[in-house]
Amino acid sequence: MKALFFLMVVFAVSSFAYATDYMSIEDAQHAMLPNQVLTKLDIKLDASVLGQMEDRSGVHEPFDENRIWRTPGGQYFIVDEVIGKHEKIKYAVTLDSSGAVRQVEVLTYRESYGGEIRRSDWLSQFLGKTSKDPVRLGSDIQGISGATLSSKHIAQGIKRILVLYELALSKQ
Repeated sequence: MKALFFLMVVFAVSSFAYATDYMSIEDAQHAMLPNQVLTKLDIKLDASVLGQMEDRSGVHEPFDENRIWRTPGGQYFIVDEVIGKHEKIKYAVTLDSSGAVRQVEVLTYRESYGGEIRRSDWLSQFLGKTSKDPVRLGSDIQGISGATLSSKHIAQGIKRILVLYELALSKQ
């Protein structure tokens, strides 16, 4: 009986051992847009915009409109979440004033493997991408062996943010 209890505890602890918070939203803001004043946007996206974001990106998880900030120069800092294989991945994207990806950082990764999506050489594939680019695994984005779903879903999430810029933020 004690052995069964011990195994249950080990399993419960091991299932949470991989959850890693790499950076808070505030730390990411300072790292990605140093010395910038960020203003949180009060934006409400209509069903048409949300539908197009889903259709063009393939991301079905809800988008949190309360995680969008803007600099006085027109750059954006956006935090989003997508599902990896089983767990959510929280990431931040900065866009330049023309809507192109300036930087991507993974803030939280909770899967037991596939954390290679945090590598700067992999994330650099997104730099300069706009809503006009496919931003699709196997097209203009290379995947990572062992992190196929996480790679795919991050690419889809970044595409969702680029579509958001095109449809809503560029009109601000």
